[in-house]
Amino acid sequence: MQNPVLRVIHDRRSIRAYEKEQISEEALSEILHAGLVAPSARNTQPWHFTAVQDAELTERVNRAMQKEAEKVLPPDAAKSVCDPSYNVFYHAPTVIFVSCPPLVDMHYAQTDVGIAIQSMALAAHALGLGSVILGMPRFAFLGEEAEALRKALCFPEGYDFCLALAVGIPAMGKDAHPLLEGRVTVLKG
Repeated sequence: MQNPVLRVIHDRRSIRAYEKEQISEEALSEILHAGLVAPSARNTQPWHFTAVQDAELTERVNRAMQKEAEKVLPPDAAKSVCDPSYNVFYHAPTVIFVSCPPLVDMHYAQTDVGIAIQSMALAAHALGLGSVILGMPRFAFLGEEAEALRKALCFPEGYDFCLALAVGIPAMGKDAHPLLEGRVTVLKG
């Protein structure tokens, strides 16, 4: 495949193991810019990105997530997620939290955030970094620590957690997942 954009799309994988070394400021700036230039419905740009390079803060979110996940997940899933060694961010040195307004205020905010976070994940891969898009941290924003975490992460007033992107230097590779059959229909006139 010769097209570099298509190559990045085809080669990107969700990475769940990272080196301890922090990503560069330049790489973080490029990744955040990729999110900022993503398209959004009516150009509302309904997102706020909070880049966290503080392991104590991401561990605080992890612990709050575990506390709430234990209440709602089936016992077998809760057992692995709530294990003290589990880290929802896979110990990535950088985590980008994306917050947005609730759907009642902006009907397409979550869709727009999905587009922005995919743009950031592709930018990370293009820069030789690994990333994984995460929804599970949302549990942290359902419990008693939710408001304190929103403040600690500088979410704008009225915004809440939407998605997160763990980013770092990959400590492992990953093969492409098999593509499932029957996922495309083409209708011609």
